[in-house]
Amino acid sequence: MKINLIFIFLFSFFLVTNCAIGPTHGYIVTSTKFPGTFNPENNVKATKEGRGCQFTVLYLFSFGDAGAGSVANKNGIIKIATIDHSTISFLTGVYRSYCTIVYGE
Repeated sequence: MKINLIFIFLFSFFLVTNCAIGPTHGYIVTSTKFPGTFNPENNVKATKEGRGCQFTVLYLFSFGDAGAGSVANKNGIIKIATIDHSTISFLTGVYRSYCTIVYGE
């Protein structure tokens, strides 16, 4: 009976814990980079790059700023060409980071 409860708990934990961390992910280690949005007019050169990250530790603490507007503002980017994203995760919820990478002028 006790083993069944542990199995059900672990199965439920892994079923619901990997939401919104990127297009692909693993339970042990994840490191992905994926495209976001771009300027449809395609008239902005990608001469500057800015990165902002949000971190989560043990599902208990979350901190950081991964907003595209604030990343651009902090890095002196006035016109945005593209916005990409990256994630890093270790043991699902022990450590996670979600980064927004902004390119522009």
